Amino acid sequence: MEKVNWKVKGMSCTNCALSVDKVLTGSGMQDVKVNFMSGEASFSAPANANKKNIQKEVEALGYEVSGEGLETEQKSKKIFSKPLQRFWFCFVFTAPLMLHMIPGVHIHFLMNPYVQLGLTIPVFIVGMGYFGKSAILSLSKGIPNMNVLVALGALAAFGYSLYGTLIGEPENYLFYETTATILTLVFFGNWLEDRSVETTQAALKKLAISQKTMANLIAFDENHQELVFPVENTSLKVGDIVLIKNGETVPMDCKILWGEASINEAIISGESVPVIKKMNDLLIGGSMVESGTIKAYITAVGESTVLAHILNLVKEAQTEKPPVQQLADKISAIFVPTVIGIALLTIIGTYFIASLPFSTSLLRGIAVLVISCPCAMGLATPAAIAVGLGRAARNGVLFKNARSLEIFKSIKQVVFDKTGTLTTGKFTVTNFTLSPTATIDEATFKQIAFSLEKYANHPIANAIAAAWKTKDDIRWQKIEEQKGLGMFATDKEGNTYVAGSFKVATQHTTDHSHNVYVLKNNILLGYIDVADEIRPEAKEVIATLKRMGLQPILLSGDKKEKCAIVANELGITAFYYEQTPANKLDKIGALSVQAPTVMVGDGINDAPALAKATVGVSLSDASQIAMQSAQVVLMNHGIKNLPLALGLGKHTYLTIKENLFWAFAYNIVAIPVAAFGYLNPTFGALVMGLSDVVLAVNSIRLNFKRVTR
Repeated sequence: MEKVNWKVKGMSCTNCALSVDKVLTGSGMQDVKVNFMSGEASFSAPANANKKNIQKEVEALGYEVSGEGLETEQKSKKIFSKPLQRFWFCFVFTAPLMLHMIPGVHIHFLMNPYVQLGLTIPVFIVGMGYFGKSAILSLSKGIPNMNVLVALGALAAFGYSLYGTLIGEPENYLFYETTATILTLVFFGNWLEDRSVETTQAALKKLAISQKTMANLIAFDENHQELVFPVENTSLKVGDIVLIKNGETVPMDCKILWGEASINEAIISGESVPVIKKMNDLLIGGSMVESGTIKAYITAVGESTVLAHILNLVKEAQTEKPPVQQLADKISAIFVPTVIGIALLTIIGTYFIASLPFSTSLLRGIAVLVISCPCAMGLATPAAIAVGLGRAARNGVLFKNARSLEIFKSIKQVVFDKTGTLTTGKFTVTNFTLSPTATIDEATFKQIAFSLEKYANHPIANAIAAAWKTKDDIRWQKIEEQKGLGMFATDKEGNTYVAGSFKVATQHTTDHSHNVYVLKNNILLGYIDVADEIRPEAKEVIATLKRMGLQPILLSGDKKEKCAIVANELGITAFYYEQTPANKLDKIGALSVQAPTVMVGDGINDAPALAKATVGVSLSDASQIAMQSAQVVLMNHGIKNLPLALGLGKHTYLTIKENLFWAFAYNIVAIPVAAFGYLNPTFGALVMGLSDVVLAVNSIRLNFKRVTR
């Protein structure tokens, strides 16, 4: 199976995506995913698949398809390939037909049926060439789309008018202007839909554009002299060395070899304050060098970069359908046949029961067809999710799935790990004390502590290892980390060593005020104290969460005294201490049963709890396991944007509900109004196009709306 990714232009709603999905699935493609918001379709194609024939089937629905190995030049030369082009062409012929609708304007020759026929034919040919073709193919695939309604309405008006012209009674049959106006205004509506969808995707497009830039590649001649020449960043490979100057964009993920620079990572983290990067520091592709010049070697390219990973996750999240969308999808699937049925009943009822002229009955039926809008229901959820995910990504909040956005609306409590989450995680050794029972000197004590802690993956252990680093470390026969306890080792002589929490020293001391206890052969050697500072944004974040009606909770493996200090300083009333990973898992499970719960953590020991919580939130500088276990990642190296993430989830859901209410209300009200003759087809076609714009505008409000209230 070959993995295929296509760009599909022209999709404007869920119904469009379903049509494309049906074509691809019906052609034998597997793992089909169609995202109308991003205009992308991905699938696995069998080795014998004729992708060009499949391309033609999709394009027959009215969409433009491009991708590797496909013929795109021919399509680009097609006339009227874009909605705006079709609109302007049709408008030239439609405008004269609409002149007689202006009060006081009477141009006699324009009332001639053959003149009106001549003006309508070009519009009809272009309109049916698009809507008619798409309608026929969508019907053949079993998913009738909006174009079926438009094509039927235009065809009925044109056929009725042509019949009247041919029998010589045009005065009772003249609906040429209705035909032309419907097609012209729907083309205009298509353009508005495209613009609306593009606007909702603006944040993600900004991220995508930042992936393409120029780079200064460093090479060496035969004399080992440096040569610098410009290349596109897409041509870079892992291991290439690049020169990045002041004001330039970091071309790909890389690591600094030489120099120092101030880096703006707003594209990833949403934080405009630049950070200082030095030798051996990692840089994210797409970030900006505000000052300084550096040399770096490329560590990741293409789909392996951080930015590409973010974009892919967001796109995957967009394709997911939260539960709130399920009802709308079910209705959309039967919407077109239902509207056709209502239009027929309208014609039959008004003609046979109400005894109105057939022309009036037909006009009302056409109005029902063209005013209804299945796209509105299909667009309601994806538009809001696209804007919500886009704003989140722009501010350094990465949602791995759309479901989390909806779940955030019901969150009642937020559980925090302490070390590395509420605190910076940057520990320093403040003091150490040798036990009276110890028979070693300070240098040996430090050697033992370093030799044990250098193998641990905990911020406290890392601080000790960094402070007491030595080349003369102990070679262990066996060493392992026991979660929640510490490091256990055995040397070649069979001596046992332990460096861990108070739990490993309970038999030797009642003093539980220290961070690390070091033992040899079950004899206490001494204690180590470290200090950690609270994140500068933590207090404001906790205060904001309280204002939002959420209860903050501290859940830590640290001692009671340490947890109490942090909790009191931040205003957290509920805290749990000395929790092993298993204890954290059980506690999160219990809390999640009580009320929907968010878990915020950064360490390996937090991973099970992150996975267990209603929604897990990890930091970007957390362990890989923690990031993989979480559904949301904060990319700005802290918890600053946690309230934004929670608020966006809640307000995105509210926007979805508002959009769905409008979509249902519009169709519930508009269709009967048209059926009873209070809206003519011309006005209906205009209103239909504008209905999607209302949804897009309401969704775009998420970009500016205050969501942390």
